[in-house]
Amino acid sequence: MSRPTTQAAWLAYLETLHPKAIAMGLDRVEAVRARMGTTLACPVVTVGGTNGKGSTCALLESMFAAAGFRTGLYSSPHLLRYNERVRIGGREATDALLVSAFEAVEDARVAASGVPTPLTYFEFGTLAALWLFARAGLDVVVLEVGLGGRLDAVNIVAADVAVITSIDLDHMDFLGPTRDDIAREKAGIFRAGRPVVCAEPDPPVPLVGHAATLGAPLVLLGRDYGYVAEATQWQYWGPAGKRFGLPHPALRGAHQLANAATALAVLDLLHARLPVAGGAIRDGLLAIALPGRFQVLPGRPTVVLDVAHNPHAAQVLAAAAGRMGFHPRTFAVFGMLADKDIAGVVAAIGPRIDSWYVATLPRPRGASAAALQAVLGGAGVAPAAIRAFDDVAAALAAARGDAGEADRIIVFGSFLTVAAALAALERGAASRAPRHG
Repeated sequence: MSRPTTQAAWLAYLETLHPKAIAMGLDRVEAVRARMGTTLACPVVTVGGTNGKGSTCALLESMFAAAGFRTGLYSSPHLLRYNERVRIGGREATDALLVSAFEAVEDARVAASGVPTPLTYFEFGTLAALWLFARAGLDVVVLEVGLGGRLDAVNIVAADVAVITSIDLDHMDFLGPTRDDIAREKAGIFRAGRPVVCAEPDPPVPLVGHAATLGAPLVLLGRDYGYVAEATQWQYWGPAGKRFGLPHPALRGAHQLANAATALAVLDLLHARLPVAGGAIRDGLLAIALPGRFQVLPGRPTVVLDVAHNPHAAQVLAAAAGRMGFHPRTFAVFGMLADKDIAGVVAAIGPRIDSWYVATLPRPRGASAAALQAVLGGAGVAPAAIRAFDDVAAALAAARGDAGEADRIIVFGSFLTVAAALAALERGAASRAPRHG
């Protein structure tokens, strides 16, 4: 079989290389990395956690970039383009770069004894990103954990600073049924003698114990660093002292201050190697952009996009929605994966929602609109307040048709839900654009 030649063909090929979408373990991915000879010569920050990982990674990238440091950022999942996952020097990797990286991974994957090493889509992509980073002349690399930590592919790289943003119940099939179980998996990114920044104010005992066993200094939110919110600015205090008069990050939501403070604690710990001045911190906070994290679109009715897909994230979304201005009615465009805690998400945000527009997400993991309807009914939502649709685009179009100018539409439940909404809105904008001949 001939090799793929385009990025789209490569991505389709990656889906075929392992019988499972998720296969925990580092042996296979480490073996291929060793054959590739990929090593990173710059400081590495690895960010794990249930929620807040993407925002914290983006904040770090923005502030490092504002200080003039060439940064590599690996994150997942993407919304519209795979290229979003691999950013070099503040820009998404091009199709051509990604194809060259995929070719390098494939060469190493099939090189040993004629028996190709099976890799999942995520593992293959992680190796490709690391290969690109190793060749990009970077000053710092930020890696977002995909799932858990201990057995996640990014954990083949030893972090100079590990970050845990939060610990809550998600991915229990892989990580275990309790917070203690999940904490053990997330703590797997710690390294002996290297600091850990933990934004979980009450971390489970196994996480604290693992850091102590490794001699990894634990920098805790509320104890070793923190923040004070003010009306138009905020204060930070941490290992390197205090910072006053900071602008609120361009990401909306009061919860983003905890993410920003966590990023600043990382900067404090890396200051000797990567000094970031106050002006760069301010510029980085103001310049950050991250679609799908309480993203409020311009126009009427107000449309909010949020990738919240577990009860903890839904609680944060509900609190942020509560701090918005008055809206007579709130419409939910809602789609979730079937293996998530749908009932928990509904319970967390249900009181904020007047009408539900539920959408079927693609199989095999997507929940059907009928399944969502059943959960909402079980939660006491009146049948008249629920409408079901075959896809997100149809649900969003109906919600926009029913909402008045002063109303609000919240699109949430999955990265797939937000991605589909963004794609639909882009198609609509393109169809309305004037044509010049």
